Amino acid sequence: MRLFSISRQITLASLILFVITACEYSGQLKPFSTDGCSSFPDGPANDPQRWHSCCVNHDKAYWLGGNYSQRLAADNALKECISKIENPHLANIMRAGVRAGGSPFWLTSYRWGYGWPYTRGYRDVTDIERKQAKILLDRSP
Repeated sequence: MRLFSISRQITLASLILFVITACEYSGQLKPFSTDGCSSFPDGPANDPQRWHSCCVNHDKAYWLGGNYSQRLAADNALKECISKIENPHLANIMRAGVRAGGSPFWLTSYRWGYGWPYTRGYRDVTDIERKQAKILLDRSP
């Protein structure tokens, strides 16, 4: 005989997840790092760094993280930058890729808020955290 039904197990798991995510977050911001356009080229073969700067700026936003609206703004800024440097078609493809693959809930090195420990999610960045981020960015190569 089962101790809990499937629906009770799901309810219990949901409650545990809610409690974990509602807890106050603590964690240290790691120094900024970038891999350029992550799993995408930084430019065409004849100019391999053409849109690299767009991706580095996007990485700065993803490294720091923040709320959902800030992620959407960062992804739109990437699209706009790529559109100006290359073309709107490529910009739309890249935006679609970061929207699908950049969730803070994926265990990837390029997720939203990747400078923080995995459990941060969509949390607003405090003024103190912004100051810490500025110091870390100023120290980055």
